[in-house]
Amino acid sequence: MTTEVKLGFWRRRLRDPLVAQLTQGVTPDRLAATLAVGTACALLPFLGFTALLALGTGLALRMNQPILQTLNQLLGPLQLVMILVYVRAGEWIWRAHENRFSIGEMFRTFRDASLGEFLQRFGWAGIHAFTAWFISVPIIIVGIYYPLRPVMTKLAALRAPKP
Repeated sequence: MTTEVKLGFWRRRLRDPLVAQLTQGVTPDRLAATLAVGTACALLPFLGFTALLALGTGLALRMNQPILQTLNQLLGPLQLVMILVYVRAGEWIWRAHENRFSIGEMFRTFRDASLGEFLQRFGWAGIHAFTAWFISVPIIIVGIYYPLRPVMTKLAALRAPKP
């Protein structure tokens, strides 16, 4: 078997599909939309569900999965901070101030108690956080997409081959 045949096999079976996946939908507008939607998905205030949300949303909207999942991982620390922000904002929206807690207390209860006990103690906090996150999603998407669009267009123009 010649080197060219081996190279052709690896190019067809590995490199070309990988490059196609990495560059799927990478126009400036689609890239800005992917970053905006990916950020909103990554801030879902429930640990462990953001990757699934990004996967499902990306498949439904035909967005670049590697970008969505990378962004999801990069925004993990921000997600942790935003959980408490979303809980407090949700408490304000729902006018429910009697159930104050800390993230440390939530993690300890999750680790030490049963799922039922955890949900009984923090179920409403989850509803509060989800409500605030759900309301913030359009704001996040618009706030990231529109400023990022011209930036991505300029970067694409710089990368484009000169005639």
